Amino acid sequence: MHTRHRLPFFASLFMLVALLSFNLVACGSSTPTTTGGSTTTPTPTPGKLTDVSIAFGYIPDIQFSPFYVAQSKGYYKAAGLNVTFHHGFVNDLIGSLVLGHDTFVFATGDEELVARSKNLPVVNVATIYQRYPVSLIVPANSPIRTLADLKGRTIGEPGQFGATYVGLLALLNSARLSFSDVRVSSIGFTQVTALLARRFDAVVGYSNNEPLQLQKQGLAVRTFNVSDYQPLVSNGLITTEDTLRNSPRVVKAFVKATLQGLRDVIANPAAAISTSQSYIPGLNVANATAVLQATIPIWQGNGQNPPGFNDSSTWQSMTQFLVAMKIIPPVADLTQAYTNAELP
Repeated sequence: MHTRHRLPFFASLFMLVALLSFNLVACGSSTPTTTGGSTTTPTPTPGKLTDVSIAFGYIPDIQFSPFYVAQSKGYYKAAGLNVTFHHGFVNDLIGSLVLGHDTFVFATGDEELVARSKNLPVVNVATIYQRYPVSLIVPANSPIRTLADLKGRTIGEPGQFGATYVGLLALLNSARLSFSDVRVSSIGFTQVTALLARRFDAVVGYSNNEPLQLQKQGLAVRTFNVSDYQPLVSNGLITTEDTLRNSPRVVKAFVKATLQGLRDVIANPAAAISTSQSYIPGLNVANATAVLQATIPIWQGNGQNPPGFNDSSTWQSMTQFLVAMKIIPPVADLTQAYTNAELP
């Protein structure tokens, strides 16, 4: 890993499209029906709720507050949906979706393109995070002032998987550096303690998490946000092509209700935290408040696009990057990977 990054990264192939960003989900019992290896959800009928489930790929967390708010305020029910949340971990989030375990999963655009390159018929129907929430983090007094200054430096990152790895790859590529130019170590999710102990010159984490923890523990930091260097599509609502084709009203209803929850969280974060307490055991209100304050700008992006919007230029730039890194083969028709048609 210290000398060449493309071969081991491609070999792992995201560990079969897994462990991405906030992703990995426990497969619970699924309410949608399954035909031909794909999820098919019936069209909602008046007076009857249609069972729908979404896999988040992580434990209950404040980052999912738009869903909690949509559930708590009855937006899903009003849309004719009986929504079940699945939290937890499996080793193939999108593969689990295609097998029919859930109607939707919360996954990133790069994860989806890797899945599509493996002939998994999935589509992004709304991107919730308008920025990719990964950063390289250094102490505020670090001599690393530009990405080029990383040459010869030590970097701690969780491992050869997921959004943090993709983000690091993007940052190095932006600086025309390779893994042979730096010394990278896989340290799991111990970035905070590692940087506090100055075991590394830099660490890679999430811009709405590790920097907050480090500052809380007295270490002033600076960050290099991936979204400032390489456009990447972050977490969104992904479903199967079958579900989108056969149950468009369900998809549109779920997207609309979720985005209403998102708007409510942005408008009143304190109320969202209060609502989320019943979904997140042992929620620390102070920590959740800090995380939410850092997350809202990531949801909003540059503020020029409506919530849930899939930006074609971001998809194109990300695809070019993934192809150049030999993570995926060339994509024949990128427009099949996402849609804005389901936005309200």
